[in-house]
Amino acid sequence: MKRREFVIGLGSAAAWPLVARAQQGERVRRIGVLMSFDENDPEGKLRYSAFTQALSDLGWTDGRSARMDLRWGGVDPNRIRALAQELVGLQPDIIVTGTTPVTVAVQRETRTIPIVFATVADPVASGIIARLDRPSGNITGFATLETSLGGKWVELLSEIAPGLERVAIMFNPDTAAVSTYMPSFQMAARSLKVVLITVPVHDDVEIAVAITALGRGPGGGLVFMPDIFTQAHRAPIILAAARNKVPAVYYLSDYARDGGLLSYGPNPLDIFRRAATYVDRILRGAKPAELPVQLPTKFEMAVNLKTAKALGLTVPQSILLSADEVIE
Repeated sequence: MKRREFVIGLGSAAAWPLVARAQQGERVRRIGVLMSFDENDPEGKLRYSAFTQALSDLGWTDGRSARMDLRWGGVDPNRIRALAQELVGLQPDIIVTGTTPVTVAVQRETRTIPIVFATVADPVASGIIARLDRPSGNITGFATLETSLGGKWVELLSEIAPGLERVAIMFNPDTAAVSTYMPSFQMAARSLKVVLITVPVHDDVEIAVAITALGRGPGGGLVFMPDIFTQAHRAPIILAAARNKVPAVYYLSDYARDGGLLSYGPNPLDIFRRAATYVDRILRGAKPAELPVQLPTKFEMAVNLKTAKALGLTVPQSILLSADEVIE
């Protein structure tokens, strides 16, 4: 059941002057978008829809005042690089990117076309920008950086699985920004007296082997780091956790909807809506280097009661009251 009210758009009255100006013969602006999802991924479609709806509210409607060049990169690095080259070759007025690998690929192809990124974990550590407050060059955007999240995930695991003794942090070393969160992971582990284990994985086989090993002993718990790899592999991840009776915390609410136990993290739809505001400002004359990189402002929690029951866990009232979404 839903417990959060979504505010969609910025108010039609405020957008009327912008729409009117677009209808009076403004040049159609070309907007390239490279998403780090497969074309049929429901979560990717939701994010793109949130972005285009917010753009429309600001006066940029596909087929009228704007032309959208959308590409779906998935998680294949070669495909992402090829599509980045293709989009830059179209010479759009601006390019919107999702996640760190996609953003890095587009940035390598152009230092002149404005780029607005969304859902990049740590753009400074990734070398995308030098500073959050004043990014240099042709790029700015919206990060998901919140260093305290590592500790929050461990705390939530301990709360929902009181016998927690070991926490495996699972990630793909080629795509995940683990170091950003490690200090808060370690602080929470010391406070809760649990052992941290880092588990790098590269494919479904390694995921299954690692989760099976974790489930052989009591007190095991799992945190999946946010990146395009875990997003693309969420089905086998959730299945392996269920088969091995391992409680797991995830980053996005779609994991809980797909059968994961618990999720907590920034709201990606909100981030894509906010990205539309930077696209609007740049198309109206602002320079990317003058727009500070923004951090997340909305966080959401989802819990799956059916999965908790299958794991033999009782969800505490504190989590039920804090959850934005409870799946029954």
